[in-house]
Amino acid sequence: MAERIAGMKKARRCILTGSLCLVAVAIASGAQGRENPAEVISWNRCLGQRPGFYATSEAVRIADNVLLYQRNTGGWSKNVDMARVLSEQDKAKLRKAKSKKDSTLDNSATHTQIRYLAKVYYATRLERFRQALLRGIDYLLEAQYANGGWPQTYPGLRGYSKFITFNDGAMIGAMSVLRDIAEKKPTYAFADEVRRQKANNAVQKGIECILKCQIVVNGKKTAWCAQHDEKTFIPRKARSYELPSISGSESVGVVRFLMSIDNPSPEAIEAIQSAVAWFGRVKLTGIRQINKPDSSLESGYDKVIIKDATAPPVWARFYQIGTNKPIFCSRDGIPKATLAEISYERRTGYSWLGYYATSLLAKDYPAWQKKWAPEKDLLSK
Repeated sequence: MAERIAGMKKARRCILTGSLCLVAVAIASGAQGRENPAEVISWNRCLGQRPGFYATSEAVRIADNVLLYQRNTGGWSKNVDMARVLSEQDKAKLRKAKSKKDSTLDNSATHTQIRYLAKVYYATRLERFRQALLRGIDYLLEAQYANGGWPQTYPGLRGYSKFITFNDGAMIGAMSVLRDIAEKKPTYAFADEVRRQKANNAVQKGIECILKCQIVVNGKKTAWCAQHDEKTFIPRKARSYELPSISGSESVGVVRFLMSIDNPSPEAIEAIQSAVAWFGRVKLTGIRQINKPDSSLESGYDKVIIKDATAPPVWARFYQIGTNKPIFCSRDGIPKATLAEISYERRTGYSWLGYYATSLLAKDYPAWQKKWAPEKDLLSK
């Protein structure tokens, strides 16, 4: 009996010891955080990590990747997972590609890389990241047109990439980074005073450009096209199915930026009020977009619009200038009135409707209006 009791005590000690070991391993793993190679993150998550992450070796590894991807122009290309683990062969190819002229603001390129490097430099103070940041800032300043706009791609101004581009937040992304620099945000304290002043001037010119681009119909200001002519500011076409129009998507980002201006000018207030009123007029109610299963189709479903009185308002990606009617388009460039009329490939392969302005109208605008323009509200007009 005594031996049995002693055995049970020994077993309990082993279990306890094992548990403590597991706890110790867990604590050690937690302390290492992103040091664990198994915890490699994707590029689209790089800006959303906790502050402590940016001082880790994993963050530095990714930042060194970003340096390899940086072109001699100071900018970056798009649609690249810069967080992936690179082989020596990968790195050699990237060094040879430094002279490529594919730097762009499209799909959040360049301004995202600058924001990430700023976080890592702020946490590590490694000089190589500061130097890359300064080249990135200089790229943004150089890419800006004299009239305040930014092209989608610079250099290599050709086709629709030379237009002033709001599409995918290109111009607003550049302006947001430069404003953080101009306002001496802590993460951007690395910038010298000369660059700060240049950044401030660039933002002010950008705001003037935004105001000039706002589309006016019958004497009434509306919103913005996804891209505008770099000389005349008129709405311009991009890809074959992206026609000159008023954007129910990109215009939201433009309005948000204008609303973030401290002590906005009367012109900025009017632009915001007019755009918000336009959003109120063009919202689509009583319909819902769904993916309808259909095994006979290539993707196994079709994108259709159904009537639904309980559905929240939605906005079209594009509206016809002058009529405010939604535009849907296949690659042939012929505008259609309904989603059902365009090709299956474009119907399911592009975003045509969305809840783009929902929070803008329900939360952001009322708070802004109360602070900066309490005497008038154009939302219902």
